[in-house]
Amino acid sequence: MRLAAGHRCGYCCAPQYLLNLQLEIEHLLPVARGGTDDEENLWLSCRPCNGVKGAQIQGFDATTNSLAHIFNPRRQTWLRHFKWSDEGTHIIGQTACGRATVEALDLNNEIAVTVRRMWVSAGWHPPQDTI
Repeated sequence: MRLAAGHRCGYCCAPQYLLNLQLEIEHLLPVARGGTDDEENLWLSCRPCNGVKGAQIQGFDATTNSLAHIFNPRRQTWLRHFKWSDEGTHIIGQTACGRATVEALDLNNEIAVTVRRMWVSAGWHPPQDTI
């Protein structure tokens, strides 16, 4: 699974080699919502994304003024739902699913943006081959 996930968080794309904590195995459909430990329900996530996601399965999309399912990195393509801002520090949702995920998981929180800014200045970010 780590290879299939590109050794990155399925939501914010933080690469394992830049993190000081091991990426976690996360339940795409949370156990609290009926999810299982079967491999098809598991993916890699960084601690902040996994912690904020918790048992959420939907988020609010302000553009459509409705709920949308949170992005599923095992079944959906990151680049279809998200893109990087021009400076490479912010994740921009391009679909209802993407926008809802950015908000629900707080993908552009102050700490994440600050860290990404440092990664950009070092030439490590954004990833060119985002899954």
